[in-house]
Amino acid sequence: MKAPRGTQDLLPGVTEKWQYVEEKLKDLSRRYHYKEIRTPIFEHTELFQRGVGDTTDIVQKEMYTFQDKGDRSITLRPEGTASVVRSFVQHKLYGSPNQPTKLFYIGPMFRYERPQQGRMRQFVQFGIEALGSADPAIDAEVIALAMNAYRDLGLQSLKLVINSLGDQESRENHRQALIDHFSPVKDELCTDCQTRLEQNPLRVLDCKKDHDHQAMATAPSILNYLNESSNEYFEKVKAYLEAMNIPYVVDENLVRGLDYYNHTAFEIMSDAEGFGAITTLSGGGRYNGLVQELGGPETPGIGFALSIERLLMALEAEGIELPIDERLDCYVVALGDEANLKASAIVHELRGAGIQVDRDYQGKKMKAQFKAADRLQARLVLVLGEDELANNQISVKNMETGDQETMSLDDITSYIKEKV
Repeated sequence: MKAPRGTQDLLPGVTEKWQYVEEKLKDLSRRYHYKEIRTPIFEHTELFQRGVGDTTDIVQKEMYTFQDKGDRSITLRPEGTASVVRSFVQHKLYGSPNQPTKLFYIGPMFRYERPQQGRMRQFVQFGIEALGSADPAIDAEVIALAMNAYRDLGLQSLKLVINSLGDQESRENHRQALIDHFSPVKDELCTDCQTRLEQNPLRVLDCKKDHDHQAMATAPSILNYLNESSNEYFEKVKAYLEAMNIPYVVDENLVRGLDYYNHTAFEIMSDAEGFGAITTLSGGGRYNGLVQELGGPETPGIGFALSIERLLMALEAEGIELPIDERLDCYVVALGDEANLKASAIVHELRGAGIQVDRDYQGKKMKAQFKAADRLQARLVLVLGEDELANNQISVKNMETGDQETMSLDDITSYIKEKV
């Protein structure tokens, strides 16, 4: 038996890296005053059809959807925003006096796509959602948080790309311009783009198959169709980024892959050598109509999501070693039946005092137990034999210095706490 294709087992030695990264992201979120939200791993399929968009590849091709025993259509969540907004509406978080509502999440997502490096069928996303503010300053805050998520972990080869998708009026004007532009070459586009041209022509710009088609290079820019208010909004977002000394590049073809985006859209990419063909680390943007689409009041929102897998790939590409301390506080070596009984009591007491401690459970001899302590990189080794037990004493060896001393069993817990 093997794990399903597109999934992976994270084993000891690797999980510590995940734990370190996740804790750093949670700490960063707290500094920005974002609170954690946890939503179900599966939702009603309609949520993603309405929230993500029927014309997206996610809904059309990539969702894990099934009928449950009540004949209801259920989908494993392919992304986090729709679920967070559904929860925001269901629990009337918009009624809180503290606005905007600032949330973060971290957990597994599921998409049926061809597995490749950094892109799995089950993957873990960290995401931020800020609901209840139409201020360009919070767009800049969300982008700043995303950039700091990488910078706090030491990444340097980063590129921030931004664009504006404008408001509804701007998008409608641009939509018609795209239809007029691509219609003469419609038959030269892939079948997906031929469908998108009728349903959501903005998505044609995001096509991977037709990326090099000559019509792409001359496609009308959304920036030329921004009305006055949309252009003013975008200029303010850029001004806030510049005030925070966050460099960016404007990419007129950046559209993102989900239907709910408007105004600000952004991606963060890795420029690290050897990172891979897919350089995007994370992306996000503003979604001012999504809350209404899911049954809530008119509420603006903005967010982003990043892949933990791709984050770890970027760290590896830049040769960044995470400061993970895998050493054991202490290891108890016991010889004889009575000493083994007492060792269990000591281990139990030390663990209750917050000490990381282990002992032998395979009946090894003293030399083998010391070897085990050395492999586990124990700082201290506690030795308890029949002679020590008879005198109510225990020997403590410092594995780094080689120093050894003997002390009363009654004082061992306080002594170890002080040492480690």
